[in-house]
Amino acid sequence: MLQTNTAEQPLGGVTGLESLEMGAARIQVDDKRIINCRADLNQLVPFKYHWAWQKYLDACANHWMPNEINMAADVALWKSDDGLTEDERLIIMRNLGFFATADSLVANNLVLAVYRHITNPECRQYLLRQAFEEALHTHAYQHVIQSLGMDEAEVFNMYREVPAVARKAAWSLPYTQSLGDPHFHTGTPENDQRLLRDLIAFYVVFEGIFFYVGFTQILSMGRRNKMTGTSEQFQYILRDESMHLNFGIDVINQIKIENPHLWTETFKDEVRDMIRQGVDLEYQYAVDTMPRGILSMNAEMFKDYLQFIANRRCAQIGLPPMYEGAENPFPWMSEMMDLKKEKNFFETRVTEYQTGGTLNWDE
Repeated sequence: MLQTNTAEQPLGGVTGLESLEMGAARIQVDDKRIINCRADLNQLVPFKYHWAWQKYLDACANHWMPNEINMAADVALWKSDDGLTEDERLIIMRNLGFFATADSLVANNLVLAVYRHITNPECRQYLLRQAFEEALHTHAYQHVIQSLGMDEAEVFNMYREVPAVARKAAWSLPYTQSLGDPHFHTGTPENDQRLLRDLIAFYVVFEGIFFYVGFTQILSMGRRNKMTGTSEQFQYILRDESMHLNFGIDVINQIKIENPHLWTETFKDEVRDMIRQGVDLEYQYAVDTMPRGILSMNAEMFKDYLQFIANRRCAQIGLPPMYEGAENPFPWMSEMMDLKKEKNFFETRVTEYQTGGTLNWDE
């Protein structure tokens, strides 16, 4: 057992690095909390949040690797002179440029900021799995970029060179920097709201809104039998991200349940403003990446889609919808979540998820 001397921990909860205290009492379920917990974090059981442990198990059962996906058709199409239009090439380049570093930003947020403030071992267990999956996604984008023979330095540095890519990355960084401050500790209403805000920024906005134009664009190409290997990589990634989103929503809502004083009207207004910023930035990304209509899509359709998604995000965290009448112009995106039903997805080999049929996916 660990010492949890409040004199040593003036704010926040334990970290898991406290000194051992021999003979200390055993952990009880009611001792556990998502944040500001003083119970030993090195003891995984007894579980309090069974949903967190189940999500960890489901994620482990849904393992895949980028090199399992055949990229031969993509390479031939990319290298052919007339295989893709310039607009299609722009979509592929811009999305690889954004996503190649986006998942690194998420991983940094998890490892350098969020993990140390979440004081629950089963939730931390999932966060470790998520961190691995973020690394796996970066690996997948690198695998696509290398397979296609792209200039790796150009694509990976795009978030510092192309405004459409840079704006979304720049929006997210202050939230990680805030919680990554070594002097920051939870334990006060103000700081607990900072943590809650950061979780909403990354799970609800960054992963829950910023990814959806790119996913839709690439998956739409795959539906037209173009860049099928790249599309398949993105579909596996989308399923992972759906799990990340659902886990983050559960954590956010559990913090709200345990700390209802944080969910003030002023804070809700701040959250709505963050979501509105996310919709505006992602819509601008749609305009920048597809200035003309392409793949039976245009930027205005994405405005509707993003507003529809924003309403879904609001409902998931207990806010009323922000955009009245918003509808989903891409209902086929929901089908993209379920690889298990697609035995010959895009006529390429698919490694089936072990428990895919038991999981519920969210857009």
